[in-house]
Amino acid sequence: MPVLFENLSRNQADLCTLVLTSTGIPHNVQRDHLGWRVWVDDVHYDRALGMMQDYFRENRETPDVPDPPLASVPAAAVSGVAAAFFLLISHAWVTGLDNTREVILRYGASAVDIMNGETYRTITALMLHADSVHLAGNMAGIAFFGMAVCTIAGRGVGWFMILMSGALGNMVNAFMYASGHLSIGASTSVFGAIGILSGYQFLKRRRTRAGRFAAWVPLGGGLALLGMLGSAAHVDLTAHLFGLMAGMVLGMTHAFFIPVRLASSRQRLAGAAVFALILIAWNSGRG
Repeated sequence: MPVLFENLSRNQADLCTLVLTSTGIPHNVQRDHLGWRVWVDDVHYDRALGMMQDYFRENRETPDVPDPPLASVPAAAVSGVAAAFFLLISHAWVTGLDNTREVILRYGASAVDIMNGETYRTITALMLHADSVHLAGNMAGIAFFGMAVCTIAGRGVGWFMILMSGALGNMVNAFMYASGHLSIGASTSVFGAIGILSGYQFLKRRRTRAGRFAAWVPLGGGLALLGMLGSAAHVDLTAHLFGLMAGMVLGMTHAFFIPVRLASSRQRLAGAAVFALILIAWNSGRG
């Protein structure tokens, strides 16, 4: 029997009971040392989740909206390590080719080519790295911050937002330069993940009276990390900035429109979309 919500106050648990009982969904409410938990059977999980989502959308001003249970941290950590390993494999494959420079020129985020319609480069560039030091930093960042995003959004939706934040960051960066500028590396998505976390926490805290001022702390933290990690020599600062900003927008959008984590079926769909977009992007560059 999966947990629908956990770590609730008594009022929040009563609210869930009221909504679920009114819709005829069987459930259990139990108390542990962290608060109250709401459980539903597997067969009713998707429907219960949908009902609670509908309720929260219609009652956005309610201060006592319970947070969804975090996704399994070990599972999120495994996905983060897998993403880092994918970057390693991609780098090994590219550097093992006889025409490595040509591959980077064909698949890197060239501003002029992106503006001319080769938008696949906004994705493929995320998997290209200049050297092992560049790669190692991004592997560590994507593993850590990717895991954090997946604990709040789920692995499918989490990686979809991370990929989109990197692609959007590269897209905006290309239109800003509008020249022969070339950008590569997963760091745009790493800062996208930081932005997702910052934007998500900002909107969550803004919804509570006690957190109206504290809500700005995550955004400040995101900008501080950009200053510390994203402004070293020989890095594309603007790509990092736009990745961070795209992530903030996606994080706030997720917190606003999806107050509870999506069901596993939708997580799998989002995860499949990530793989499909990557395959389509690499295939597009072959034409």
